[in-house]
Amino acid sequence: MSVTAAAGFLAAGVPAGLKSTGRSDVALVRNVGPLQNAATVFTSNRCLANPVLWSKEVIKDGTVSAIVLNSGGANCYTGAQGFQTTHATAERVAELLDISAGDVLVCSTGLIGEQLDLAKVTAGVTDAAAALAGTPAGGQSAAEAIMTTDTVAKQAVRTSPAGWTIGGMAKGAGMLAPGLATMLVVITTDAVLPSAELDQALRSATAVTFDRLDSDGCMSTNDTVALLGSGASGVTPDLTEFTAALTEVCQSLAEQLQGDAEGASHDIAIHVENAASESDAVEVGRAVARNNLFKAAIFGNDPNWGRVLAAVGTTAAEFDPYDIDVWFNGVRVCAAGQPDQPRELVDLTPRAVDIRIDVKVGPARATILTNDLTHDYVHENSAYAS
Repeated sequence: MSVTAAAGFLAAGVPAGLKSTGRSDVALVRNVGPLQNAATVFTSNRCLANPVLWSKEVIKDGTVSAIVLNSGGANCYTGAQGFQTTHATAERVAELLDISAGDVLVCSTGLIGEQLDLAKVTAGVTDAAAALAGTPAGGQSAAEAIMTTDTVAKQAVRTSPAGWTIGGMAKGAGMLAPGLATMLVVITTDAVLPSAELDQALRSATAVTFDRLDSDGCMSTNDTVALLGSGASGVTPDLTEFTAALTEVCQSLAEQLQGDAEGASHDIAIHVENAASESDAVEVGRAVARNNLFKAAIFGNDPNWGRVLAAVGTTAAEFDPYDIDVWFNGVRVCAAGQPDQPRELVDLTPRAVDIRIDVKVGPARATILTNDLTHDYVHENSAYAS
């Protein structure tokens, strides 16, 4: 149970024929209130898809009554016709649900540079509106409808003893890099919080979760994370407590995205510790996460710590190049920039890989999540458009 776990939300997912497979490809989530508060975070890519352009205007007043999402087409670089498709989609949702089109977020995912079939989209919206349900099945069908190359639906729920709930769904399996990853994420809550506080909590949560998922170094044009608040629980939470729970939901979804990354055979957590600042720790971790030589070595089960140090050396972070320690799955293979325990002691056959880098200059730390670089990843993305 995901987006329908919180009170005040209905959801559905239906097939509209946008995917050649015939699988579900249009999802709709409705906030029935009593509040229609919301916050969003979008991709930082300067090349924005039409749904992002639309939704950036919708969220300005902090009011969202529904969000409609389609897979099977990104609706990006599709010109005026593509924007009209987005506008018409929101208008159709508004007509069916008796709400304002200006309160409808629109999200799309799929191939860039191809027009969406508006007739199919609006027919799908009509079917989804008719199927809306506040049940686990409704949430599950919506989570399945936003999948592209995903192999499983991603969902997470946290419930507070105080009586409020947060539920979320996500899609994404490739182009996973900050600016949020080719992800669409919808999170719902029945807590009573104004839009400004939802925005504060969401930005705090995404900064340490989705923004630290860097599977392949590629940034999407469509990334959207939306947090909708119905207030249906009647409970106003402590904002710090709410943010912590929201961060847990986002972290769970980010780890599920990492675990389903296209073609990956290893899930890699890069822990950078004792950095001069958090930004330094993030920069170091991200440099390693984006290093294809390192990622290829992990695919080959090779604990090549030299590639880690070479990647660290490309950053502007504060460190002494000859006083860095590196661990692979608990084995310190490098101490003070020199060989330590034998590489043969490292077992990289499990899917989970834990890299620890100690730069020894300060108190800050950060963790970046990534994946290895595999034959399957190259094959899948070489044939994506065909």
